[in-house]
Amino acid sequence: MRTDSLPILSNPDIMGGTPVFAGTRVPVQTFVEYLEAGDPLDEFLVDFPSVSREQAIAVLELAKRLLLASAAA
Repeated sequence: MRTDSLPILSNPDIMGGTPVFAGTRVPVQTFVEYLEAGDPLDEFLVDFPSVSREQAIAVLELAKRLLLASAAA
């Protein structure tokens, strides 16, 4: 998996290394918390306009791939 195209960035110079959506300062944990609370994707995108729908979907796809790969191991 190429790291230059990942939708998530973790850099000690950006929010102390907290994983964020690439090109933003929006923590991925915030996205997860919205989903856990039952909030729709559209609400998250309205509240965090610096995150694109494509980025949010890419994070979900990455999570799906990682979960399925670990389940198959």
